[in-house]
Amino acid sequence: MFDLGWARVANPGAPIEPGQIIAMEALTLGLWTLNLSRILETVDNASRFGLLYATTPMHVEQGAERFLLEFDATTGEVHYLLEAISRPRHLLARLGLPISRTFQHRFARDSHRRMCEEVRSLAHQASPATRPTPR
Repeated sequence: MFDLGWARVANPGAPIEPGQIIAMEALTLGLWTLNLSRILETVDNASRFGLLYATTPMHVEQGAERFLLEFDATTGEVHYLLEAISRPRHLLARLGLPISRTFQHRFARDSHRRMCEEVRSLAHQASPATRPTPR
């Protein structure tokens, strides 16, 4: 969900567990920025995988994001939920609020596209009986 070319996790080997810091790099107006968030909750079972994290003072925004993948074994459908609540924390983010919002919307769109690509790729590898259907 973060491997977007212009946005990526800087510490991809970090465990996905409560308390862990996630470092996200983003290319914004020709400059790479680093934003840190802390995982608050996780879910990882046969039908759901996801996390909730909150920004730290080392993030240009102040808020939280939830990422959730759900697999319905009866229909084979996969659902991706991305929820975000934020407001600018850094002065430049406040001054450039329209630009900040544009990048947030771009992230949501590109993240959904990336997850659909990944599900389609996995679907081609899976057996027909367990093949997920992107939604």
